[in-house]
Amino acid sequence: MKKIKRALISVTDKNNLKPLLNILKKNKVEIISSGGTYREIKKLKFKCNEVSDYTGSPEILNGRVKTLHPKIHAGILSQRKNKSHHKDLIKNKFKNIDLVIVNFYPFQKTIENTSNHKKIIENIDIGGPAMVRAAAKNYNDVTVITSNTQYNELIKEMIKFKGCTSQNFREKMSQIAFAETAYYDATISNYFNKKIKENFPHKKIIFGNLIKKLRYGENPHQESAIYSKSDFLKLNQLNGKKLSYNNFNDIFTGLAISKSLPKNSGIVIIKHANPCGVSILKDPLKCYKSALACDPISAFGGIISCNFKINKNLALELNKLFFEVIIGNNFDFDAIKILKKKKNLRLIDASNFSFKESLNFNSIDENILIQSEDRKIFTIKDFKIVSKKKPSKSQLDDLIFAFNICRFVKSNAIVLASNKTTVGIGSGQPSRLDSCQIAINKMKKFTTSSLEIVAASDAFFPFVDGIEKLVQSGIKAVVQPAGSIRDKEIIKFANETNTVLLFSKTRHFRH
Repeated sequence: MKKIKRALISVTDKNNLKPLLNILKKNKVEIISSGGTYREIKKLKFKCNEVSDYTGSPEILNGRVKTLHPKIHAGILSQRKNKSHHKDLIKNKFKNIDLVIVNFYPFQKTIENTSNHKKIIENIDIGGPAMVRAAAKNYNDVTVITSNTQYNELIKEMIKFKGCTSQNFREKMSQIAFAETAYYDATISNYFNKKIKENFPHKKIIFGNLIKKLRYGENPHQESAIYSKSDFLKLNQLNGKKLSYNNFNDIFTGLAISKSLPKNSGIVIIKHANPCGVSILKDPLKCYKSALACDPISAFGGIISCNFKINKNLALELNKLFFEVIIGNNFDFDAIKILKKKKNLRLIDASNFSFKESLNFNSIDENILIQSEDRKIFTIKDFKIVSKKKPSKSQLDDLIFAFNICRFVKSNAIVLASNKTTVGIGSGQPSRLDSCQIAINKMKKFTTSSLEIVAASDAFFPFVDGIEKLVQSGIKAVVQPAGSIRDKEIIKFANETNTVLLFSKTRHFRH
Protein backbone atom coordinates (compact mmCIF):
# COMPACT_ATOMS: atom_id res chain seq x y z
CA MET A 1 0.00 0.00 0.00
CA LYS A 2 1.16 3.53 -0.79
CA LYS A 3 -0.11 6.50 1.21
CA ILE A 4 -1.04 9.53 -0.89
CA LYS A 5 0.35 12.69 0.69
CA ARG A 6 0.73 14.96 -2.31
CA ALA A 7 -1.24 15.15 -5.58
CA LEU A 8 -0.73 17.05 -8.81
CA ILE A 9 -3.94 17.76 -10.76
CA SER A 10 -3.90 19.21 -14.29
CA VAL A 11 -6.99 18.40 -16.33
CA THR A 12 -8.60 19.74 -19.49
CA ASP A 13 -11.88 17.99 -18.63
CA LYS A 14 -12.82 19.53 -15.29
CA ASN A 15 -16.05 17.56 -14.74
CA ASN A 16 -16.63 15.58 -11.52
CA LEU A 17 -13.75 17.19 -9.61
CA LYS A 18 -15.67 17.89 -6.39
CA PRO A 19 -16.07 14.26 -5.12
CA LEU A 20 -12.39 13.68 -5.86
CA LEU A 21 -11.35 16.83 -4.02
CA ASN A 22 -13.50 15.83 -1.05
CA ILE A 23 -11.68 12.49 -0.61
CA LEU A 24 -8.30 14.19 -0.99
CA LYS A 25 -9.26 16.79 1.64
CA LYS A 26 -10.51 14.09 3.98
CA ASN A 27 -7.14 12.33 3.75
CA LYS A 28 -5.22 15.62 4.13
CA VAL A 29 -3.61 15.36 0.70
CA GLU A 30 -1.70 18.44 -0.44
CA ILE A 31 -2.85 19.53 -3.93
CA ILE A 32 -0.71 21.18 -6.60
CA SER A 33 -2.21 22.55 -9.79
CA SER A 34 -1.92 25.20 -12.48
CA GLY A 35 -3.85 27.31 -14.97
CA GLY A 36 -7.53 26.60 -15.43
CA THR A 37 -7.48 23.59 -13.11
CA TYR A 38 -6.04 25.69 -10.27
CA ARG A 39 -8.77 28.30 -10.78
CA GLU A 40 -11.48 25.61 -10.85
CA ILE A 41 -10.23 24.03 -7.62
CA LYS A 42 -10.17 27.42 -5.90
CA LYS A 43 -13.63 28.15 -7.28
CA LEU A 44 -14.85 24.93 -5.65
CA LYS A 45 -13.34 26.31 -2.38
CA PHE A 46 -10.58 23.75 -1.86
CA LYS A 47 -6.99 24.52 -0.89
CA CYS A 48 -4.47 24.27 -3.70
CA ASN A 49 -0.86 25.30 -4.38
CA GLU A 50 -0.21 26.81 -7.80
CA VAL A 51 2.56 25.03 -9.72
CA SER A 52 4.53 28.23 -10.23
CA ASP A 53 4.53 28.88 -6.47
CA TYR A 54 5.45 25.25 -5.77
CA THR A 55 8.39 25.20 -8.19
CA GLY A 56 9.43 28.84 -7.74
CA SER A 57 9.34 29.20 -11.55
CA PRO A 58 6.64 31.19 -13.35
CA GLU A 59 4.77 29.87 -16.37
CA ILE A 60 6.62 30.94 -19.52
CA LEU A 61 6.22 30.86 -23.31
CA ASN A 62 2.49 31.66 -23.10
CA GLY A 63 1.89 28.61 -20.93
CA ARG A 64 3.88 26.16 -23.06
CA VAL A 65 6.11 25.55 -20.05
CA LYS A 66 4.37 25.07 -16.72
CA THR A 67 5.03 21.63 -15.26
CA LEU A 68 8.27 20.83 -17.12
CA HIS A 69 10.38 21.37 -14.02
CA PRO A 70 12.81 19.11 -12.05
CA LYS A 71 10.85 19.62 -8.85
CA ILE A 72 7.75 18.17 -10.51
CA HIS A 73 9.38 15.29 -12.37
CA ALA A 74 11.80 14.36 -9.59
CA GLY A 75 8.84 14.22 -7.19
CA ILE A 76 7.02 11.84 -9.54
CA LEU A 77 9.96 9.68 -10.64
CA SER A 78 11.80 9.18 -7.35
CA GLN A 79 11.81 5.59 -6.11
CA ARG A 80 10.88 5.72 -2.47
CA LYS A 81 13.19 2.84 -1.41
CA ASN A 82 16.16 4.16 -3.39
CA LYS A 83 18.55 5.86 -0.93
CA SER A 84 20.32 7.79 -3.69
CA HIS A 85 17.00 9.19 -4.92
CA HIS A 86 16.09 10.13 -1.36
CA LYS A 87 19.38 12.02 -0.92
CA ASP A 88 18.85 13.89 -4.20
CA LEU A 89 15.40 15.04 -3.09
CA ILE A 90 16.72 16.27 0.29
CA LYS A 91 19.68 18.00 -1.37
CA ASN A 92 17.41 19.88 -3.80
CA LYS A 93 14.60 20.42 -1.28
CA PHE A 94 12.16 18.46 -3.46
CA LYS A 95 9.16 16.48 -2.25
CA ASN A 96 7.51 13.29 -3.45
CA ILE A 97 4.37 13.52 -5.56
CA ASP A 98 2.24 10.43 -4.94
CA LEU A 99 -0.77 11.02 -7.17
CA VAL A 100 -0.86 12.45 -10.71
CA ILE A 101 -4.27 13.29 -12.19
CA VAL A 102 -3.92 14.51 -15.76
CA ASN A 103 -5.91 14.49 -18.97
CA PHE A 104 -4.64 16.07 -22.15
CA TYR A 105 -5.41 19.00 -24.41
CA PRO A 106 -8.23 17.85 -26.74
CA PHE A 107 -6.11 17.30 -29.85
CA GLN A 108 -8.54 14.94 -31.60
CA LYS A 109 -11.55 17.21 -31.03
CA THR A 110 -9.49 20.14 -32.27
CA ILE A 111 -8.65 18.52 -35.62
CA GLU A 112 -12.31 17.52 -36.00
CA ASN A 113 -13.47 21.11 -35.46
CA THR A 114 -10.85 23.21 -37.23
CA SER A 115 -8.32 23.15 -40.05
CA ASN A 116 -6.32 26.00 -38.51
CA HIS A 117 -2.85 24.44 -38.30
CA LYS A 118 -1.58 26.98 -35.74
CA LYS A 119 -4.49 26.23 -33.39
CA ILE A 120 -3.99 22.49 -33.91
CA ILE A 121 -0.30 22.72 -33.02
CA GLU A 122 -1.07 24.62 -29.82
CA ASN A 123 -3.37 21.75 -28.79
CA ILE A 124 -0.50 19.27 -28.74
CA ASP A 125 -0.01 18.64 -25.04
CA ILE A 126 3.62 18.31 -23.90
CA GLY A 127 3.66 18.61 -20.12
CA GLY A 128 0.61 16.40 -19.54
CA PRO A 129 1.90 13.30 -21.36
CA ALA A 130 5.34 13.81 -19.82
CA MET A 131 3.90 13.70 -16.29
CA VAL A 132 1.63 10.75 -17.10
CA ARG A 133 4.50 8.73 -18.55
CA ALA A 134 6.66 9.52 -15.54
CA ALA A 135 3.95 8.48 -13.08
CA ALA A 136 3.09 5.35 -15.08
CA LYS A 137 6.76 4.32 -15.15
CA ASN A 138 6.98 4.75 -11.38
CA TYR A 139 3.69 2.92 -10.61
CA ASN A 140 5.32 1.07 -7.70
CA ASP A 141 5.17 4.34 -5.79
CA VAL A 142 2.85 6.67 -7.72
CA THR A 143 -0.81 6.48 -8.74
CA VAL A 144 -1.73 7.92 -12.14
CA ILE A 145 -5.27 8.84 -13.23
CA THR A 146 -5.95 9.87 -16.84
CA SER A 147 -9.74 10.20 -17.02
CA ASN A 148 -12.57 11.39 -14.79
CA THR A 149 -14.21 8.01 -15.44
CA GLN A 150 -11.53 6.60 -13.09
CA TYR A 151 -12.32 8.97 -10.19
CA ASN A 152 -14.88 6.70 -8.54
CA GLU A 153 -12.47 3.78 -8.62
CA LEU A 154 -9.76 5.93 -7.02
CA ILE A 155 -12.20 7.16 -4.37
CA LYS A 156 -13.23 3.56 -3.52
CA GLU A 157 -9.58 2.57 -3.34
CA MET A 158 -8.72 5.40 -0.94
CA ILE A 159 -11.76 4.67 1.25
CA LYS A 160 -10.99 0.95 1.37
CA PHE A 161 -7.30 1.42 2.15
CA LYS A 162 -7.57 4.59 4.29
CA GLY A 163 -5.85 7.06 1.97
CA CYS A 164 -3.64 4.48 0.26
CA THR A 165 -3.76 2.70 -3.08
CA SER A 166 -2.91 -0.92 -3.78
CA GLN A 167 -0.16 -2.21 -6.04
CA ASN A 168 -2.71 -3.89 -8.33
CA PHE A 169 -4.65 -0.64 -8.77
CA ARG A 170 -1.53 1.39 -9.54
CA GLU A 171 -0.35 -1.18 -12.09
CA LYS A 172 -3.75 -1.22 -13.77
CA MET A 173 -3.80 2.59 -13.96
CA SER A 174 -0.26 2.52 -15.36
CA GLN A 175 -1.30 0.21 -18.19
CA ILE A 176 -4.21 2.51 -19.04
CA ALA A 177 -1.95 5.56 -18.85
CA PHE A 178 0.61 4.20 -21.32
CA ALA A 179 -2.23 3.30 -23.69
CA GLU A 180 -3.52 6.85 -23.31
CA THR A 181 -0.19 8.49 -24.17
CA ALA A 182 0.37 6.07 -27.06
CA TYR A 183 -3.10 6.81 -28.45
CA TYR A 184 -2.56 10.55 -28.07
CA ASP A 185 0.76 10.44 -29.91
CA ALA A 186 -0.79 8.24 -32.59
CA THR A 187 -3.50 10.82 -33.33
CA ILE A 188 -0.80 13.47 -33.73
CA SER A 189 1.27 11.22 -36.00
CA ASN A 190 -1.81 10.41 -38.07
CA TYR A 191 -2.63 14.13 -38.41
CA PHE A 192 0.82 14.90 -39.80
CA ASN A 193 0.70 11.90 -42.14
CA LYS A 194 -2.56 13.22 -43.59
CA LYS A 195 -1.24 16.78 -43.75
CA ILE A 196 1.74 15.79 -45.91
CA LYS A 197 -0.34 13.12 -47.72
CA GLU A 198 1.84 10.22 -46.58
CA ASN A 199 -0.32 7.10 -46.44
CA PHE A 200 2.60 4.74 -45.97
CA PRO A 201 5.12 6.27 -43.53
CA HIS A 202 8.19 4.43 -42.28
CA LYS A 203 6.36 3.78 -38.97
CA LYS A 204 2.60 3.13 -39.19
CA ILE A 205 0.56 3.41 -35.99
CA ILE A 206 -2.90 1.87 -35.81
CA PHE A 207 -5.07 3.09 -32.94
CA GLY A 208 -8.66 3.16 -31.74
CA ASN A 209 -11.05 3.43 -28.81
CA LEU A 210 -12.76 0.28 -27.61
CA ILE A 211 -16.43 0.76 -28.43
CA LYS A 212 -17.47 -2.59 -27.00
CA LYS A 213 -16.54 -6.23 -26.75
CA LEU A 214 -18.78 -8.44 -28.88
CA ARG A 215 -20.27 -11.76 -27.83
CA TYR A 216 -17.88 -13.58 -30.17
CA GLY A 217 -16.31 -13.33 -33.61
CA GLU A 218 -17.39 -15.01 -36.83
CA ASN A 219 -17.82 -18.20 -34.79
CA PRO A 220 -18.55 -18.79 -31.07
CA HIS A 221 -15.01 -19.95 -30.28
CA GLN A 222 -13.51 -16.65 -31.53
CA GLU A 223 -13.17 -13.50 -29.40
CA SER A 224 -14.12 -10.14 -30.88
CA ALA A 225 -14.42 -6.42 -30.22
CA ILE A 226 -15.03 -3.26 -32.21
CA TYR A 227 -12.82 -0.15 -32.03
CA SER A 228 -13.12 3.30 -33.56
CA LYS A 229 -10.92 6.36 -33.87
CA SER A 230 -13.94 8.30 -32.63
CA ASP A 231 -15.44 7.89 -29.18
CA PHE A 232 -18.56 6.38 -30.77
CA LEU A 233 -19.50 4.68 -34.04
CA LYS A 234 -21.80 7.37 -35.49
CA LEU A 235 -24.27 4.53 -36.01
CA ASN A 236 -27.24 4.89 -33.70
CA GLN A 237 -28.97 1.60 -32.83
CA LEU A 238 -32.65 2.30 -32.27
CA ASN A 239 -33.92 -1.21 -31.60
CA GLY A 240 -33.06 -4.89 -31.43
CA LYS A 241 -30.49 -7.30 -30.08
CA LYS A 242 -26.83 -6.42 -29.67
CA LEU A 243 -24.85 -6.37 -32.89
CA SER A 244 -22.49 -9.25 -33.60
CA TYR A 245 -19.20 -9.39 -35.49
CA ASN A 246 -21.01 -10.74 -38.56
CA ASN A 247 -23.66 -8.02 -38.27
CA PHE A 248 -21.00 -5.32 -38.27
CA ASN A 249 -19.23 -6.95 -41.21
CA ASP A 250 -22.47 -6.90 -43.22
CA ILE A 251 -23.33 -3.37 -42.07
CA PHE A 252 -19.99 -2.00 -43.21
CA THR A 253 -20.41 -3.64 -46.62
CA GLY A 254 -23.94 -2.24 -46.90
CA LEU A 255 -22.79 1.25 -45.99
CA ALA A 256 -19.87 1.10 -48.41
CA ILE A 257 -22.24 0.31 -51.27
CA SER A 258 -24.99 2.70 -50.14
CA LYS A 259 -22.60 5.64 -49.92
CA SER A 260 -21.43 4.95 -53.50
CA LEU A 261 -24.99 5.38 -54.80
CA PRO A 262 -26.63 8.70 -55.77
CA LYS A 263 -27.40 10.90 -52.80
CA ASN A 264 -30.57 9.96 -50.88
CA SER A 265 -31.44 7.07 -53.18
CA GLY A 266 -30.83 3.35 -53.40
CA ILE A 267 -31.39 0.14 -51.46
CA VAL A 268 -28.79 -2.56 -50.89
CA ILE A 269 -29.55 -6.06 -49.60
CA ILE A 270 -26.52 -7.81 -48.09
CA LYS A 271 -25.97 -11.44 -47.23
CA HIS A 272 -22.62 -12.67 -45.88
CA ALA A 273 -20.90 -9.40 -46.87
CA ASN A 274 -22.02 -9.75 -50.51
CA PRO A 275 -24.79 -7.77 -52.21
CA CYS A 276 -27.67 -9.97 -53.36
CA GLY A 277 -29.86 -7.14 -54.62
CA VAL A 278 -29.36 -3.43 -55.36
CA SER A 279 -31.62 -0.82 -56.89
CA ILE A 280 -31.52 2.96 -57.28
CA LEU A 281 -35.11 3.58 -58.39
CA LYS A 282 -36.38 6.85 -56.93
CA ASP A 283 -39.60 5.51 -55.42
CA PRO A 284 -38.62 3.79 -52.12
CA LEU A 285 -41.22 1.01 -52.36
CA LYS A 286 -40.43 0.18 -56.00
CA CYS A 287 -36.73 0.39 -55.20
CA TYR A 288 -37.06 -2.17 -52.39
CA LYS A 289 -39.24 -4.57 -54.37
CA SER A 290 -36.85 -4.40 -57.33
CA ALA A 291 -33.77 -5.04 -55.18
CA LEU A 292 -35.54 -7.92 -53.43
CA ALA A 293 -36.63 -9.47 -56.73
CA CYS A 294 -32.98 -9.96 -57.74
CA ASP A 295 -32.61 -12.83 -55.23
CA PRO A 296 -35.42 -13.07 -52.65
CA ILE A 297 -34.17 -16.40 -51.30
CA SER A 298 -30.68 -15.09 -50.43
CA ALA A 299 -32.20 -11.92 -48.97
CA PHE A 300 -33.86 -13.91 -46.18
CA GLY A 301 -32.00 -13.25 -42.94
CA GLY A 302 -29.79 -10.61 -44.54
CA ILE A 303 -29.52 -6.87 -43.92
CA ILE A 304 -31.11 -3.92 -45.73
CA SER A 305 -29.25 -0.64 -46.20
CA CYS A 306 -31.37 2.30 -47.39
CA ASN A 307 -29.58 5.43 -48.52
CA PHE A 308 -32.54 7.59 -47.50
CA LYS A 309 -35.02 8.16 -44.67
CA ILE A 310 -37.28 5.13 -44.20
CA ASN A 311 -41.00 5.95 -44.30
CA LYS A 312 -44.15 4.19 -43.09
CA ASN A 313 -45.04 2.51 -46.40
CA LEU A 314 -41.59 1.01 -46.80
CA ALA A 315 -41.54 -0.10 -43.15
CA LEU A 316 -44.81 -2.00 -43.63
CA GLU A 317 -43.27 -3.85 -46.58
CA LEU A 318 -39.96 -4.52 -44.82
CA ASN A 319 -41.80 -6.03 -41.87
CA LYS A 320 -43.20 -8.81 -44.07
CA LEU A 321 -39.80 -10.56 -44.26
CA PHE A 322 -37.13 -11.62 -41.79
CA PHE A 323 -34.07 -9.34 -41.79
CA GLU A 324 -31.32 -9.19 -39.18
CA VAL A 325 -30.62 -5.45 -39.59
CA ILE A 326 -32.28 -2.47 -41.29
CA ILE A 327 -30.15 0.62 -41.90
CA GLY A 328 -31.59 3.99 -42.89
CA ASN A 329 -30.63 7.64 -43.05
CA ASN A 330 -33.09 8.13 -40.18
CA PHE A 331 -36.62 6.73 -39.81
CA ASP A 332 -40.07 8.32 -39.76
CA PHE A 333 -41.81 8.09 -36.38
CA ASP A 334 -44.43 5.70 -37.82
CA ALA A 335 -41.71 3.60 -39.48
CA ILE A 336 -39.93 3.09 -36.14
CA LYS A 337 -43.22 2.21 -34.45
CA ILE A 338 -43.94 -0.45 -37.11
CA LEU A 339 -40.45 -1.94 -37.22
CA LYS A 340 -40.08 -2.05 -33.43
CA LYS A 341 -42.88 -4.61 -33.30
CA LYS A 342 -40.12 -7.12 -34.00
CA LYS A 343 -38.17 -6.73 -30.76
CA ASN A 344 -35.03 -8.46 -32.05
CA LEU A 345 -34.85 -6.53 -35.33
CA ARG A 346 -31.83 -4.25 -35.24
CA LEU A 347 -32.57 -0.75 -36.53
CA ILE A 348 -29.56 1.43 -37.34
CA ASP A 349 -29.74 5.16 -38.01
CA ALA A 350 -26.75 5.96 -40.24
CA SER A 351 -27.67 9.59 -40.96
CA ASN A 352 -24.51 10.81 -39.18
CA PHE A 353 -22.23 8.25 -40.82
CA SER A 354 -19.72 9.28 -43.47
CA PHE A 355 -16.43 7.88 -44.70
CA LYS A 356 -13.34 9.71 -43.39
CA GLU A 357 -10.59 7.08 -43.39
CA SER A 358 -9.08 6.51 -46.84
CA LEU A 359 -7.20 3.33 -45.95
CA ASN A 360 -8.25 -0.31 -45.69
CA PHE A 361 -6.51 -2.79 -43.37
CA ASN A 362 -6.15 -6.57 -43.50
CA SER A 363 -3.92 -8.50 -41.12
CA ILE A 364 -2.59 -11.88 -40.16
CA ASP A 365 -0.25 -12.55 -37.24
CA GLU A 366 2.23 -9.62 -37.04
CA ASN A 367 1.71 -8.58 -40.65
CA ILE A 368 -0.65 -5.90 -41.94
CA LEU A 369 -1.72 -5.21 -45.51
CA ILE A 370 -2.77 -1.61 -46.11
CA GLN A 371 -4.27 -0.11 -49.25
CA SER A 372 -6.27 2.96 -50.19
CA GLU A 373 -10.02 2.39 -50.35
CA ASP A 374 -11.76 1.85 -53.69
CA ARG A 375 -14.15 4.80 -53.59
CA LYS A 376 -13.77 6.08 -57.13
CA ILE A 377 -16.85 7.90 -58.40
CA PHE A 378 -17.52 6.70 -61.95
CA THR A 379 -18.40 9.00 -64.84
CA ILE A 380 -18.65 8.35 -68.56
CA LYS A 381 -15.04 9.54 -68.86
CA ASP A 382 -13.90 6.38 -67.04
CA PHE A 383 -15.16 4.17 -69.87
CA LYS A 384 -14.44 3.71 -73.56
CA ILE A 385 -16.97 2.37 -76.07
CA VAL A 386 -15.01 -0.17 -78.11
CA SER A 387 -17.82 -1.91 -80.05
CA LYS A 388 -19.33 -0.74 -83.31
CA LYS A 389 -22.76 -0.67 -81.71
CA LYS A 390 -23.19 2.27 -79.35
CA PRO A 391 -25.16 2.06 -76.09
CA SER A 392 -28.46 3.84 -75.59
CA LYS A 393 -28.73 6.31 -72.70
CA SER A 394 -30.52 3.72 -70.53
CA GLN A 395 -27.94 1.03 -71.38
CA LEU A 396 -25.09 3.37 -70.49
CA ASP A 397 -26.69 4.24 -67.15
CA ASP A 398 -27.24 0.56 -66.37
CA LEU A 399 -23.69 -0.39 -67.38
CA ILE A 400 -22.15 2.21 -65.07
CA PHE A 401 -24.55 1.21 -62.27
CA ALA A 402 -23.69 -2.50 -62.70
CA PHE A 403 -19.96 -1.81 -62.80
CA ASN A 404 -20.17 0.21 -59.59
CA ILE A 405 -21.97 -2.64 -57.79
CA CYS A 406 -19.53 -5.16 -59.28
CA ARG A 407 -16.60 -3.76 -57.32
CA PHE A 408 -18.34 -4.59 -54.02
CA VAL A 409 -18.95 -8.23 -54.99
CA LYS A 410 -16.35 -10.84 -54.06
CA SER A 411 -14.19 -11.60 -57.10
CA ASN A 412 -14.59 -13.16 -59.55
CA ALA A 413 -17.66 -10.94 -59.87
CA ILE A 414 -20.40 -10.68 -62.48
CA VAL A 415 -23.38 -8.34 -62.10
CA LEU A 416 -26.40 -8.33 -64.40
CA ALA A 417 -28.64 -5.27 -64.32
CA SER A 418 -31.65 -3.65 -65.91
CA ASN A 419 -33.48 -0.41 -65.15
CA LYS A 420 -30.90 0.61 -62.51
CA THR A 421 -31.48 -2.62 -60.60
CA THR A 422 -29.48 -5.81 -60.28
CA VAL A 423 -31.17 -8.90 -61.76
CA GLY A 424 -28.39 -11.44 -61.25
CA ILE A 425 -25.14 -11.57 -59.23
CA GLY A 426 -22.39 -14.18 -59.46
CA SER A 427 -19.77 -13.86 -56.73
CA GLY A 428 -16.67 -15.38 -55.21
CA GLN A 429 -15.88 -18.06 -57.80
CA PRO A 430 -12.34 -19.06 -58.79
CA SER A 431 -13.60 -19.21 -62.39
CA ARG A 432 -15.11 -16.12 -64.04
CA LEU A 433 -17.07 -18.49 -66.27
CA ASP A 434 -18.72 -20.03 -63.17
CA SER A 435 -19.62 -16.55 -61.89
CA CYS A 436 -21.27 -15.84 -65.25
CA GLN A 437 -23.31 -19.01 -64.97
CA ILE A 438 -24.41 -18.27 -61.39
CA ALA A 439 -25.51 -14.73 -62.34
CA ILE A 440 -27.41 -16.08 -65.36
CA ASN A 441 -29.09 -18.77 -63.28
CA LYS A 442 -30.21 -16.17 -60.73
CA MET A 443 -31.57 -13.98 -63.52
CA LYS A 444 -33.51 -16.83 -65.11
CA LYS A 445 -34.86 -18.00 -61.78
CA PHE A 446 -36.16 -14.68 -60.50
CA THR A 447 -36.64 -12.42 -63.55
CA THR A 448 -39.95 -13.13 -65.27
CA SER A 449 -40.46 -10.08 -67.50
CA SER A 450 -38.71 -9.40 -70.79
CA LEU A 451 -35.96 -6.92 -69.88
CA GLU A 452 -32.98 -5.47 -71.67
CA ILE A 453 -30.11 -6.82 -69.56
CA VAL A 454 -26.55 -5.51 -69.28
CA ALA A 455 -23.58 -7.20 -67.62
CA ALA A 456 -20.52 -5.98 -65.71
CA SER A 457 -17.33 -7.86 -64.86
CA ASP A 458 -14.88 -6.69 -62.18
CA ALA A 459 -11.90 -7.67 -64.38
CA PHE A 460 -11.32 -8.49 -68.05
CA PHE A 461 -12.53 -11.70 -69.65
CA PRO A 462 -9.38 -13.74 -70.29
CA PHE A 463 -11.17 -15.74 -73.00
CA VAL A 464 -14.18 -15.24 -75.27
CA ASP A 465 -16.13 -18.01 -73.49
CA GLY A 466 -17.24 -15.72 -70.64
CA ILE A 467 -18.77 -12.97 -72.74
CA GLU A 468 -20.10 -15.63 -75.11
CA LYS A 469 -22.05 -17.26 -72.27
CA LEU A 470 -23.52 -13.87 -71.31
CA VAL A 471 -24.58 -13.01 -74.87
CA GLN A 472 -26.13 -16.45 -75.38
CA SER A 473 -28.30 -15.81 -72.31
CA GLY A 474 -29.69 -12.61 -73.81
CA ILE A 475 -27.31 -9.91 -72.51
CA LYS A 476 -27.19 -6.95 -74.93
CA ALA A 477 -24.37 -4.87 -73.45
CA VAL A 478 -21.22 -5.64 -71.44
CA VAL A 479 -18.68 -3.58 -69.50
CA GLN A 480 -15.29 -4.95 -68.46
CA PRO A 481 -11.86 -3.52 -67.69
CA ALA A 482 -9.34 -3.48 -70.51
CA GLY A 483 -5.99 -5.23 -70.26
CA SER A 484 -6.27 -8.76 -71.62
CA ILE A 485 -3.97 -9.95 -74.40
CA ARG A 486 -7.23 -11.13 -76.00
CA ASP A 487 -9.04 -7.78 -75.82
CA LYS A 488 -9.19 -7.68 -79.63
CA GLU A 489 -10.86 -11.11 -79.69
CA ILE A 490 -13.46 -9.89 -77.19
CA ILE A 491 -14.14 -6.79 -79.31
CA LYS A 492 -14.40 -8.91 -82.46
CA PHE A 493 -16.93 -11.22 -80.79
CA ALA A 494 -19.00 -8.23 -79.61
CA ASN A 495 -19.11 -6.81 -83.10
CA GLU A 496 -20.03 -10.16 -84.65
CA THR A 497 -22.95 -10.55 -82.21
CA ASN A 498 -24.05 -6.87 -82.37
CA THR A 499 -23.29 -6.50 -78.64
CA VAL A 500 -22.46 -3.19 -76.97
CA LEU A 501 -19.02 -3.40 -75.31
CA LEU A 502 -17.44 -0.87 -72.98
CA PHE A 503 -13.94 -1.02 -71.55
CA SER A 504 -13.31 0.47 -68.12
CA LYS A 505 -9.99 2.21 -67.56
CA THR A 506 -9.70 0.67 -64.08
CA ARG A 507 -9.98 -2.83 -62.60
CA HIS A 508 -11.94 -3.48 -59.37
CA PHE A 509 -11.12 -6.74 -57.62
CA ARG A 510 -12.53 -7.36 -54.13
CA HIS A 511 -10.94 -10.42 -52.55
